[in-house]
Amino acid sequence: FIQDFTKAMSQAGSSQFQEVIRQELEYSMKVELDKILATAHSNEIEHTKKDLEGFKKLFHRFLQEKGPSVDWGKIQRPPEDSIQPYEKIKARGLPDNIASVLNKLVVVKLNGGLGTSMGCKGPKSLIGVRNENTFLDLTVQQIEHLNKSYNTDVPLVLMNSFNTDDDTKKILQKYSHSRVKIYTFNQSRYPRINKETLLPIAKDVSYSGENTECWYPPGHGDIYASFYNSGLLDNLIAEGKEYIFVSNIDNLGATVDLYILNHLMNPPNGKRCEFVMEVTNKTRADVKGGTLTQYENKLRLVEIAQVPKAHVDEFKSVSKFKIFNTNNLWIALSAIKRLQEKNAIDMEIIVNPKTLDGGLNVIQLETAVGAAIKSFENSLGINVPRSRFLPVKTTSDLLLVMSNLYSLNAGSLTMSEKREFPTVPLVKLSFSFTKVQDYLRRFESIPDMLELDHLTVSGDVTFGKNVSLKGTVIIIANHGDRIDIPAGALLENKIVSGNLRILDH
Repeated sequence: FIQDFTKAMSQAGSSQFQEVIRQELEYSMKVELDKILATAHSNEIEHTKKDLEGFKKLFHRFLQEKGPSVDWGKIQRPPEDSIQPYEKIKARGLPDNIASVLNKLVVVKLNGGLGTSMGCKGPKSLIGVRNENTFLDLTVQQIEHLNKSYNTDVPLVLMNSFNTDDDTKKILQKYSHSRVKIYTFNQSRYPRINKETLLPIAKDVSYSGENTECWYPPGHGDIYASFYNSGLLDNLIAEGKEYIFVSNIDNLGATVDLYILNHLMNPPNGKRCEFVMEVTNKTRADVKGGTLTQYENKLRLVEIAQVPKAHVDEFKSVSKFKIFNTNNLWIALSAIKRLQEKNAIDMEIIVNPKTLDGGLNVIQLETAVGAAIKSFENSLGINVPRSRFLPVKTTSDLLLVMSNLYSLNAGSLTMSEKREFPTVPLVKLSFSFTKVQDYLRRFESIPDMLELDHLTVSGDVTFGKNVSLKGTVIIIANHGDRIDIPAGALLENKIVSGNLRILDH
C-alpha cells in the first residue's frame, strides 16, 4: 500500500513539478529575449520585437507538447472525393476568359535556402541549372511567358530569409525590364537555442560575423505570419488578387497549372477551396515524404517526425500511404488574412537538432507551410503527375535536369519525347560529386541519358565528352584508383570497377 501511495503521490507531484519547470523555462527565455531586444538599434526594434514575439509563442507550444503530435489510432484514409485525380481536373478544360482568372493569381516562391548542401555560397536559387540559367532565371522566364501569352499581370513574390535577402535583391536588378513585377518579403529570424539549457545562444541582435550561427529562418510555415506582417498580403488583396501558388524555388516542376487554377476559381460545386495541396504517387525513393490523411474529420498533413516510433515502418509503406506532399500549394489570400487575424493557423512544431561548427548542440523550432491545411475550410488534395515534382536537392538531381532527358522551353522543363518511359532514371553520385564545382569538373559534357534506368558512380571518376549511358550502369573506383570514362564511350548494362585511365586504351 505504501508503495502504491508513494507512486500515486509522485505522479501527482510530477505533473505539478513539470508545470513549475515549464514556467521557469519560459521566464528565463523571456529575460534572455528582453536582453537581446535591448541591443537593437531604433530602426530594428519593431521588426525584432515581432520576430521574438513569434518565437516566444512557438517556444511556449514546444514546452507544452510532448511526444509525437498525432494519435496513430485516429489516422484514417482520406475520403474518396478529398483527393482528386489531376486527369479529372484537366478534363474540365479551360474557359475562354483564362486571362481574367490568371490576373487573380500571385506566384510565391520559397527562397530562404542556401546552396550549402551542394557546396555553394549564397542563395540556392542562384545556382546555374540549365544553359547557364539559375532557378530564379527559369522562374522569371516562366511567368514572363505566361504574361506575354495571355496579356496578364501575374506577379512573382519571393519569400527570402536573412541569409538570402541581400544577394537576391542585388540580382533582381537584372530583371527590371522583364514583364514580371517582382516583390520580396522576409521570413522571421529566430534564435537557436542551446539543447542543454534551452536558452538562446545569441547575446545580441546582430547576425553577422561570429553571430551568424546564432539565428535561423524558422521553416516555410512562417510564410503566413511574415506575408501578413510585411503588408504585402493586404496590398495584393487590394489589387484584386485572390490566390497564391506557393512552391519551393528548387522544384523545377512547379509551374503555374491553368487547369488547377480554373478548378479553384470556377469550382464545379460552386464552393471554393481555400487550400489545395498537390500530391503525387510515392515511389521507393519518397518514403519519408509527408502524406495526407483524414484526422478528426479534417484533411491533415502527417510528417515522418510526427509518427510514433512503433509506426514509422507502416508510415513508410508505399501500399498504405500511396501519396506524398509535393509542397506545391494553392491558397486563398482572404483565408490567410482571416486566419492570421484570428491567430487560428495551427501547425505542428518540427524540432530540428543541429550541431554547430564548434561542436555545440542546438535546436531550432520550425513549422511547415503544408501543415496548416487543417486550419483552412474546404481543403482539397490533387494527385498530380510526377512531372510536377522535380526538386534539385543534390548534384544527382542536377545531372538529371541538365541532361537530354529534358528539353527547356520558356523556362519550363519537359521530359523529352524521345524517352520511351515516363519515369526518370535512379542516379546516385558519390561524395566526390557532392559540390557543384567538383561535379562540373568531372563531366566534360553531360552524358546522353535517354535510355538510362540506373546510374551509380562511386569514387574518383571522370566522364569525357559525348558519353552515352544506357540501361543499368555502375562505375566504382576503389580507394586510390581513378576511372576516366573516355570520350564517345557507350556504356550499356555495364559494371566498371578498378583503375581505368584514358591512357590505358
